[in-house]
Amino acid sequence: MMKSTSARIRKVAMFGAAPLAILIAGAMVWQGSQAAFTASTRNAGSAWSAGNVVLTDDDLGAAAFTVENIVPGQTGEKCIVVTSGSDVAGEVRAYTQNLISAKGLENRIMFDLEQGTGGSFNDCTGFTPTANNVPEMSLAALSAANRDFATGGAPWATTGTPGETQSYRGTWRFDTTGMSQSDIDALQGARVGIDLVWELQSDDAPTTP
Repeated sequence: MMKSTSARIRKVAMFGAAPLAILIAGAMVWQGSQAAFTASTRNAGSAWSAGNVVLTDDDLGAAAFTVENIVPGQTGEKCIVVTSGSDVAGEVRAYTQNLISAKGLENRIMFDLEQGTGGSFNDCTGFTPTANNVPEMSLAALSAANRDFATGGAPWATTGTPGETQSYRGTWRFDTTGMSQSDIDALQGARVGIDLVWELQSDDAPTTP
């Protein structure tokens, strides 16, 4: 893009050279009978280019949590690394969508999300937490509390340098505290699902002339 713009500028300068020479020659003849002062200034090449906002993760299209045949009291964790390809500063927030509930299991799967360093998709080896901006709550409560960018949690400020990364660790547990045995048994075969979303929005900037 810059190359074609420069070429266009060069063409304008080249085609403008001959008329300019003629004008100067004419002015020299005219100034023989009447003197004049002239001056000009030019600020050329003004242009605006929109920045890019890009966000990816290392899940390769796979779900972070696919756990079958869980039992009361069971727990687990998974990690994911999110990468910003943005060349403008912004903020990433995590939220949930598309809760699928059944038999109240969404009230019994507890989940929290931590930010940190290290780890990779499905492997939390070397993960070191630095913040816990989404404290533990049920999937039902999480879907209500963190449902879009405005209500999202675990904020991550990006500087606009492509390649920035942030690691996250999600931890879940099947909590049946306070439930009767019959209520626990009623959860057998239930399935619950939810989408975890990371969204990047560019920062608002002051108006410039």
